[in-house]
Amino acid sequence: MGSFDRLFRLDGAGAVVTGGASGIGLATAQALGDAGARVTVLDQREPRHTQHATGLSAMSVDISDPSAVAAAFGQVATHHPIDILVNCAGIAIRKPAVDLPMEDWDKVVSVNMTGSFVCAREAARHMIAAGRSGAIVNVASIMGLSGGIYPNISYQTTKGAIVNMTRALAIEWAPHGIRVNAVAPTYVRTPFIAALLEQPDVVQRIEDMTPMRRIAEPEEVAAAILFLASPAAGMITGHTLPVDGGYLAQ
Repeated sequence: MGSFDRLFRLDGAGAVVTGGASGIGLATAQALGDAGARVTVLDQREPRHTQHATGLSAMSVDISDPSAVAAAFGQVATHHPIDILVNCAGIAIRKPAVDLPMEDWDKVVSVNMTGSFVCAREAARHMIAAGRSGAIVNVASIMGLSGGIYPNISYQTTKGAIVNMTRALAIEWAPHGIRVNAVAPTYVRTPFIAALLEQPDVVQRIEDMTPMRRIAEPEEVAAAILFLASPAAGMITGHTLPVDGGYLAQ
């Protein structure tokens, strides 16, 4: 194995992936496991195809509940170190802003924004207490940097917040050797957008507005997350990496 190959290895590292039951989260958990990490998935659902994921374990956790998150991270830390966190859990409630009930707004904020912060805070607490450096990768969205193609105000707002939260935490935690970055995926072929994928006209619109003329696969986003979590990105912090087929370059 060459020196550059080792930069992408995570042997001996412990990782937590939220929202890892399916889609980008599951692909990321599998990628980190294949790179040598011990991975714990936090999700309210059971992960799919766990037999294909190296070193993958799972816990049922509501990440919008700070006490449940603290308890879960404490339990994870008894089994393996927490060197990597991937904040992948997220929800969307697609309604026009004038019709969006406050309870729907609050639900999306509690999972996407508050949940990501609470998990990042717990991961950093464990990293700092253990005197270990670490890497946190948040999953934002092209809609955190651009408008998207339909009304989705709570999702767009929370994903924009994640972009700025990534910058703020990167600066605050850099002295501890904790890197904080994000990815901003385009539309990805996962259950998360299953309703959109069932509408040929919407799929065509997405492809038309994407320079590479296709929807992304979850493994393509997971590869970018693996890079940001690995020693290969050791001098990168505070950045949001679009995985968008050129969408944001327009």
